[in-house]
Amino acid sequence: MPPRNDPLPAAPFALDPRPRLRHDESRPTARGLAALGLARAIEWSSVRRILVVRLDNLGDVILTGPALRALKDHLPHVHLTLLASPGGAPAAALLPWVDDLVPCRALWQDLGRLGFDPARERQLVAGLRRGAYDLALVLTSFSQTPHPAALACALAGIPARIGASRERGRALTVALPHLDDDLHQCERNLQLVERLGVPVADRRLEIRLPRAAWSAAGARLAAHGVSGDYLVWNPFASCDARTYDPLRHALAARALAEYADLRVVVCGSARDRDRARELAPLLGPRGLDLVGETDLLEFAALLAGARLVLTNNTAALHLADALAVPQLVTYAGTDRDSQWRPRASPHRLLRRATACAPCYRFACPTAHECLALAPAEVLAAGLSLLAETAPRA
Repeated sequence: MPPRNDPLPAAPFALDPRPRLRHDESRPTARGLAALGLARAIEWSSVRRILVVRLDNLGDVILTGPALRALKDHLPHVHLTLLASPGGAPAAALLPWVDDLVPCRALWQDLGRLGFDPARERQLVAGLRRGAYDLALVLTSFSQTPHPAALACALAGIPARIGASRERGRALTVALPHLDDDLHQCERNLQLVERLGVPVADRRLEIRLPRAAWSAAGARLAAHGVSGDYLVWNPFASCDARTYDPLRHALAARALAEYADLRVVVCGSARDRDRARELAPLLGPRGLDLVGETDLLEFAALLAGARLVLTNNTAALHLADALAVPQLVTYAGTDRDSQWRPRASPHRLLRRATACAPCYRFACPTAHECLALAPAEVLAAGLSLLAETAPRA
C-alpha cells in the first residue's frame, strides 16, 4: 500500500473549497495542478506571516529578490521572514522586501562539517515555532530537495509548507512539480510563486543600496585617489573549481586597465586577503587592493560605479547583473550557462567547452580545461565589451 501524503498538520486558515485538495493530491502533476486550480486554493487574505526558506550562498539569496518583490507587491499586508544560511544572510540588507531575517546553519545543508546536535535542532524548531508563521515557502536550486526544511517547519507547527519537489513525502502540504533543470535559478523562484497564483509584473533582478553604502564607497575611492573610471576585479570564488587561475586573471586585469586607462579595484572576502596580497604587485600602480576591507553593501556600491566588472561565477556576477553593470565572467564548466548567467547586464561569458561540463564539483580533478583561457583572450573580450558599452557623446 503506498504511503499517505497527508499534511503533518493541516492548515488552520481557510482554503478555498473549489477544489479541495485531498491527501492523495498533495503532489499533483502539472496537468492536475491546473485542473485542481491550485492558484485559487490558498486564501491569501488569511495569510499574515510567511517564512521564505533559502539556505545557500550569497548569490542564491540575491536571486530570490524578484520572487520576494512579487510576493510583497501582491500581498503588501504580509510580513516576510527570510531563513538564510550565515553565508547568504547578508544579502537580506539589499532586499527591501524582507521584513525580518533568521540566520540558520542547517544540518541538511552542511552535513559534512556540521555534526548532529539534537539540542541545536530543537532550538531551530522552537525558534520557528515562535515565529507563528502561517506559511513556509521553501526555495531550492535544481539539485536540492525541499523536504528537510519542510520537515523542520512541520515540526514547528507551520501549517502550510510549499515547495517544488521530485520526491514524494508528507513534509510538504503542497508539492509542486519539479521544474526543468536548465531553468535559470532566478526564474525557478519566480515560477514557483506564479504557480501559487502570485502575479509577476517584473522579472528583473534588483537590489537596493542605502545611501550610506554609496557614501562609504565614494569616500574610500577618494581616499585612494580614484577619481575616474575603474574596473572591479573579483579574483576568487567560493570553490576552486569556479576560480580562473589568479595569475592569469591578474595579467588580464592589468592589461585591460592599461589599454582602457582604468584603475583596478580588487575586492573579495576577508578569507582571501593573503592570496590577494600576493597578486597586488602584478597590477602595478593602477591596482587598489580592497580585499577583506568592505562589507557587502559597500562592495555592491563599488560594483555599481564600475565601468566594468571582471569576475568568476560567484555573487559578484549576480550583484552586477542586478545593477546592469557590464561584466566579463570567467565562467567555469561546473554549471550550465542557463542556470546562473547574467540576464540583464551587458556581458561576456568566457570558458572552454569540455565533455565533463557541467560537473558541479567543488574541486577540479583534471587540469581545469574549462578555464584554460589565455590572458590575451580575456583582454580581447573585455575591450570588445568596453567598446560596446561606451557612453555615447
